[in-house]
This record gives sequence, structure tokens and C-alpha cells, in this order.
Amino acid sequence: MSLEKLNAYCAARLEELQAKGARKGAEKVIASIAAPDWVKHGRLPTAAEDKHIGARYFLAGDDKAYLLMNSNSYLGLSLHPQVMAAEEEGAKHFGTGPGAVRFIAGTYQPHVELEKRLAAFHGRPSAMLYSAAYAAIMGVLPALIHEHTLVMSDQLNHNSIINAIRLSHPAEKEIYQHLDMAALERILGTYAAGKPEIKRVLVITDGIFSMRGDAAPLDQIVAICRKHEQNFAEGIITIADDSHGVGAFGATGRGTEEYAQSKVDILIATLGKALGVNGGYVVASAPVIDYLRETSPLYIYSNPITPSEALAAAASLAILQSEEGRERLARLRDLTARFENGLTGLGFETIPGAHPVTPLVVRDTRKTALLTAYLFQHGILATGLNYPVVPKGDEEIRFQINANHTIRDIDYVLGVLKNFLIEAPACS
Repeated sequence: MSLEKLNAYCAARLEELQAKGARKGAEKVIASIAAPDWVKHGRLPTAAEDKHIGARYFLAGDDKAYLLMNSNSYLGLSLHPQVMAAEEEGAKHFGTGPGAVRFIAGTYQPHVELEKRLAAFHGRPSAMLYSAAYAAIMGVLPALIHEHTLVMSDQLNHNSIINAIRLSHPAEKEIYQHLDMAALERILGTYAAGKPEIKRVLVITDGIFSMRGDAAPLDQIVAICRKHEQNFAEGIITIADDSHGVGAFGATGRGTEEYAQSKVDILIATLGKALGVNGGYVVASAPVIDYLRETSPLYIYSNPITPSEALAAAASLAILQSEEGRERLARLRDLTARFENGLTGLGFETIPGAHPVTPLVVRDTRKTALLTAYLFQHGILATGLNYPVVPKGDEEIRFQINANHTIRDIDYVLGVLKNFLIEAPACS
């Protein structure tokens, strides 16, 4: 069989993406990292060290040093010596991979211990690991949606939620305007009054919206759902994907639930962002987790994270719950505020908030590409986001602060942005 016709189809679609400015293009390949001593020793910089540069990254085939401003490793734990040592020690004891899915021979003691720690961290009876947060979303939602289910989803929810709902084929699907609680309540009232075939409702939202850094009002969502749940035979289940929130948001890093002082029924999150490792997980009641272990194909038929990754994630969780973790969270908030204030001081549009995702809203595809390229020319790796990743008119540069950045790093980026404003006519 020949791929000639498929090749032509793929090439045509790629040309369309290129014409619309939506093609991501070749990936930048990180070849090495140069970290200062304080990063290597797992501590935060002193006031004197804050005047120097932080970690720098080198790309394959390029000897220029780059400042990474688009990493999800918000607490800087992916370079923490304790976390790396835990993973290295785990590989020595358990090898490099689990070798099987969980129900065959792939469950190792580090998996079980990490699940216990995650459940306790979130104040839930039980937890369950997935190979990734995307896999967790895709594995959890279809298992909870049946032919009498209404699914309600925020307009700006992550791609994983969108695809999981498509895969699930619910009886009804409603998308409410971003953070519009009046619309959420109105839709629930409509279905309660006129749709007796709907027996179960799932209301699902991002905790932190990854492209904007704003937070879902979980307290309001939970209150609205509790108000209406008696109108549905199987109640209303609230679910949040707080992959960007856990470890980076809230006084102790417990994410959007801590910030909103309210808990959803089922919480999904990741080990691959603030905790700096890999994998996803879900926390809930014991019956729900036991049910998912028996019915979720992305858990049953997919290898788990490695035992060494589980040990590394446990080490990250221990740091987060320590005094050092609180210091890293405080530093993250301070650096984020400094950068956000700098953006507004330069006249750029941003979306205010305490989360380290700090968007520079451009609202134009071509200008977004120009600014991303300008940053790259000046040694800054940042992500330009265009439609369909973000809605048309919301094009942006997404900056992400992490605790290993220095004050000098933050001020350097602001200085480059200031120069762009001066040189912008020449760039347009």
C-alpha cells in the first residue's frame, strides 16, 4: 500500500495551518542546562545571587544560552537535587520501567505509597495514578458518563476535557461562557425543569485555565451544583482539572481548592508541572477510585509511571509540604507580581492574578509571531499562542514564572519587551 494520497492530504493540511499562522513548526530541542550553584544545591538564591542570572538552556545546534520562560516546572523542582536523587535511587532498585500494566505486574510499592500521600495531601480517602494528566482526564470522564448524563463544561476548558467529552457521547452537552456562573445556574435550572431523561450531571472545569492563569470560582460552582443536585436522580458531580494549580497556587500549594476554600467531588491533577516529574492522578472517594481501577481503560491497559518517577514525585511532594516549599511558593508569588507589574507598567495588556502563568495579550496573530521571534533573538524562550489554541482575538505570549528565576531574569525579560516597543515600527 502506498502513502502517496495520505502524504498529499497531510501536506495540504500543513499548508493550511501555515497560511493561518497556526502551525507550530519544528520543536526546539533542549540539549543541555547550565544551572547556578544554588540551583544545584537545592536552595533559593540569596539577595546577592538574585542579581545574577538563573539557569540557562542550550538548544541542539545552537551555542546561545536561553532563559526559559515557558516551563510548567513552577517550583523549580525538576532540577532539585533531592528529587533527582530519589529518581536515580529508584532506578537502581526497581529498574527503568514497570514492565507491565498495573493489574498484571506493574504495581510497585512506590506507586502505592505515592497514591496514599496524594490522597492525604488533598484530604481525600483515595487516589489513583495515570501515565499523564491528559490520560487521567481521558480515562475518568468516559467512565462516569452514560446515556442519561448531561455534561457542563467551561468554554475555555483544556483540550483534554474537550476530547474526553467527545469520546464519551453524553446525552447532552452544554458549554457555558467562561466563568459565567449565572449561565451555569440557568442551564441547570432549564434541564431540571424540562429534561426528565437527564439523571446525572457532570460539571467540569479547569482549576487554573492554562492559557490565562485565571482561576475557576470553585466555591460558587459547588454551591450552585449543591442547590440543584436534588433535581437529578443521580445528582450533580463536580470535577476540576487543577494541573496548573496544584503546587503553584494557594497558601500551601494545594491549588484552586485551597484558594477558593471549597472542594469538588473529583480532583484531577498532574505530577508533571509544579512537582516537576511526570504522570497524572485523580483523588476522590474510595468507591469512585475502586470503580475507575476496574473500568478506566487508560489505567487498565497502559503502563504506569516508572517506580523511580513515583519516588521522585513523592520527594517533590515532601518538599512542597516543608518550610522550603512555603518559601518557594512565596518567592513564586513575589516574582509573578514583579513581572505582572512590569508588564502593566510598560503598557502591555495582561490578565491579573496570583498564578505564575502571566499572559501578554497581543490580540493579533502576526504581532504575536513577531514578538515571539524577537524574544527568541534575545535569548528568551516564550510561547506564542494563536487560534485555535486560544480563541481568535485572544492571541498572546504565555510567560510562566518559576521559583528558580532570579530578579535579574525577570528584569531582563521586561527590558527586552521595553526595547521591542521602541523598535516595534521596524519589526512591523
